[in-house]
Amino acid sequence: MDEVMAHGGLLIAEMLKREGVEVVFTLSGGHVAAIYDGCLRRGIRVMDTRHEQVAVHAAEGWAKVTRQPGVALLTAGPGVTDGITGIANAYQAGSPILVFGGAAPIANWDQGALQELRHLDLVGSITKWARTVTQTSRLAEYTAAAFREATAGRPGPVFLECPMDVLNALIPTAEATIPGPGYRTASKPQGDPAAVERAAALLAHAERPVIFAGTAVWWDDAAAPLRALAERLNAPVFLNGGGRGSLPPDHPLYYSLARRTALGGADLLLLVGTKLDFRLNYGQPPLVPAAAKIVWLDTLGEDIGVNRGADVGIAGDVGAILRQLDAALAKPVDHSAWVAQVRAAEAKAREAEEALMRSDATPIHPMRLCRELRDALDHDAYVVGDGGDIVSYGARVLQAWEPGHWLDAGPMGTLGAGTGFAIAAKLARPDKQVAILFGDGAFGLNGMEFETMVRHNLPIVGVIGNDGQWAQIKHPQKAMLGHSTAADLTPGIRYDRMVEALGGYGELVTRPEEIRPAIERAFASGRPACVNVLTDPNVIYNRTTQVAV
Repeated sequence: MDEVMAHGGLLIAEMLKREGVEVVFTLSGGHVAAIYDGCLRRGIRVMDTRHEQVAVHAAEGWAKVTRQPGVALLTAGPGVTDGITGIANAYQAGSPILVFGGAAPIANWDQGALQELRHLDLVGSITKWARTVTQTSRLAEYTAAAFREATAGRPGPVFLECPMDVLNALIPTAEATIPGPGYRTASKPQGDPAAVERAAALLAHAERPVIFAGTAVWWDDAAAPLRALAERLNAPVFLNGGGRGSLPPDHPLYYSLARRTALGGADLLLLVGTKLDFRLNYGQPPLVPAAAKIVWLDTLGEDIGVNRGADVGIAGDVGAILRQLDAALAKPVDHSAWVAQVRAAEAKAREAEEALMRSDATPIHPMRLCRELRDALDHDAYVVGDGGDIVSYGARVLQAWEPGHWLDAGPMGTLGAGTGFAIAAKLARPDKQVAILFGDGAFGLNGMEFETMVRHNLPIVGVIGNDGQWAQIKHPQKAMLGHSTAADLTPGIRYDRMVEALGGYGELVTRPEEIRPAIERAFASGRPACVNVLTDPNVIYNRTTQVAV
């Protein structure tokens, strides 16, 4: 550092700059003002939102899009508590973010200072690592440690509490501990060679293998080796979470609708960076046969074997392990008959859904909405899913053509994450289309962020499936109880006018043929935009058959 004297916020900003941080996300707060000053002095953009939850979601969105840790700054007390949901979401999703929390001055602890709260007790169970820094001279050191902890092994959120007087204190820079190069490593372990050989033998002898790949494929930049191994095995591939886009939708081994047929008939399941959680019936029959072999690759050993044991489990960098398996197999394997069986099931399911995607009914069928959005988007668009049933429909219709271009909340299922994700995506990739597929309920959580988008000139297009209800809750309640409780919203709310009032572009759509032209006009407007589509409230998403009825 060139400065002779520096305050604590500048010391933090110095480490952020050395890490290549371009932007931090926040809601303006006095406890962390020194970090703002430091960021501005170091050329780091301070991006302010209307809610701290969104600031943390945006930090996670930045990580999801760039593979670099995102940074959020939260003021003390309610600033930190408002960010808790975002931290929890990043923890469940395994996203690397640094959250700096302001705190009351140490000199006034336990005296009733404004917004004094024991933050570490709150965040302990939803962070990989959390610390309080009590010495200004060590702020840069702890910031470096936070980057190390967030990115090592399975990535995740970390929390650094910085009391106000520690941040504001001015010290000689010679007294500050500022780590030099090498304070963290990007290297990751390859798979155990003996385990790789055992796994390769199982793969080579499988007759009906299926590959299911998830978020670790994105973090380990493993799309290319995943594709190479799939092609050598000639095995069907299904993708979820951050794994979406690892194979393009037109690849002959990519499938999305024939999951039950493929898993139900599989004699071997290769899991790559994904969990046997609720999405895969916890690895149990009838979705996954009891006799099927399991080869499981993931970042950490403790994530392997959960809910169902693995015949071979290999921990490490999943990209490196996939390359090891590809080399160990040596020659291609012919599973053409099995692939043809899965392809037939996929085609049948797609044909059934095509009728819904072409539906001319009014109110509009959600599948028609999703198809029109799909057809209006560039192949390199970033698409954010934020909702319940509408995102379930969207995940079936909207396809990611490139890795990292589909963003959703992940296993936490947090509604309201979409605006933060989209803000980060547009900041990181300003030349790409960014669209949010909203449910009307989800829009209500953080819709005010369209004012943030207007203020910062971020032309993001939100498309709302507006059915006037919490459909994912209402329909199951009615089926179970004969009625629903607390699951209705006001029908036909003009969210488009709200966005217009905030300075954006808005359109209401009531007929299916109006959807795509409205979306195209929204993108052409060059402003943050809302296309408010009134959809059929009586359509039920059947989670057993995965078909809308």
